[in-house]
This record gives sequence, C-alpha cells and structure tokens, in this order.
Amino acid sequence: MKLYTYWRSLATFRVRIALNLKGLTYESIYVDLDAGQQQQSNYKSINPQMVLPSLVEDDGNVLYQSQAIMEYLDEVYPNPPLLPADPRGRARVRALSQITVADSHPLIVPRVRSHLAATFNLDEQGRIAWVRHWLAAGLDAYENHLSRDKATGTYCHGDQVTMADLCLVSHATGYRVFKGTIDQHPTVLRIVERCMADERFASAQPLRQPGAPAAH
Repeated sequence: MKLYTYWRSLATFRVRIALNLKGLTYESIYVDLDAGQQQQSNYKSINPQMVLPSLVEDDGNVLYQSQAIMEYLDEVYPNPPLLPADPRGRARVRALSQITVADSHPLIVPRVRSHLAATFNLDEQGRIAWVRHWLAAGLDAYENHLSRDKATGTYCHGDQVTMADLCLVSHATGYRVFKGTIDQHPTVLRIVERCMADERFASAQPLRQPGAPAAH
C-alpha cells in the first residue's frame, strides 16, 4: 500500500494511527501541501479533490476520506477492531468520530482559511481565531458527551481503542498546533494522554513525520 501523506495533515494522522494499530506496512508518498503539490496533475489524477489522505492498495484501488479509509481497514483487517460489535456502540463511536470528521475539521482546513482571507479579508490573527473557535467547540462537545455517558471507559468507548479515539487525538493535536490547551477538558485530556502513551499513536503524530518543524 501507498499512503499519500503530509506531516501536518490531521486527516492523514488518523489514518496513520489506524494502519499502525492494524500492523500494516505502507510506503509513504509525501505531498507538500504548503508548496501546492496536491494541485499538480500527478496527484490530481489519484485524488481529484486534491486533498489528503489517499491510500492506494497494491492493485491500484484508491481509498480517500479518512473515516471511509478507517472503516474500510476495519472491515478488511478486523483485528484489532476499531468499531464495537453492537449496533448502538457502532453508532456512538461513529457519532463521536464525526464531531471531528464532519463538524470541526472541515471548517479549519487550509482551503477554507484561504477562502476566508481572499473573500473576507480576514488576516492571519483572524484566521487563527476562527480555527480555535471551531476546534474548541468540538472539544466542548466531546467533553460533554464523554463525561456524562456511561459507555465511556478507559477510552472514548469502553476499555478498547476505537475509531473515536483516533479522531479525538487528531482533534486535540490540531488544537495544540494552534496554541490551544485541552486542560479545561479533563475527560478529553485523560483519554488523549492514555492514547499518546501508546507508541502506535505517538509515532504517527505530525511532529514526528519527515518534513515537520522542530517546533510548531
């Protein structure tokens, strides 16, 4: 498999964790988002949306969109599972995952920030405030759900890692990149710290990828 990736792509971060958890090996193909390489024809032919990640299987099949990739990997490589066995559990894990994947992350990606700058003359400080607002709103939602739900355990759902943990970790990491702190979200903080103590999570994190700055 080939994973088209870039160090600061939070969506690709989620997929790297999933691949690590499944014990799958892959070749990393780096697409420099800051240099606009995602807009070049060779990558556009792989993913016409020109976003990361893309996971290309050995037979040439292209997978895209992080949640779809994670669920595909879970179906094809079922151990360890990323989704619970019961329908209610799966619905809860998917809902928690979508706080990041559907509600928060899409609002803060580079193309949205660029549009805000070009269309509404929002300066860099204003764009950072925008990002922090939506990531903080997502963290509030996570904390409120996780702290009250009996299904929350060591991790987001029970005592085994699920897809929700991958999404939560990427969310918290993104917030920290923009100088936010999760200290006011104690349940989130506990789960994120537990996950990041696992090398399969830690080795996937953005600042440990090739091309990442020493500090960001």
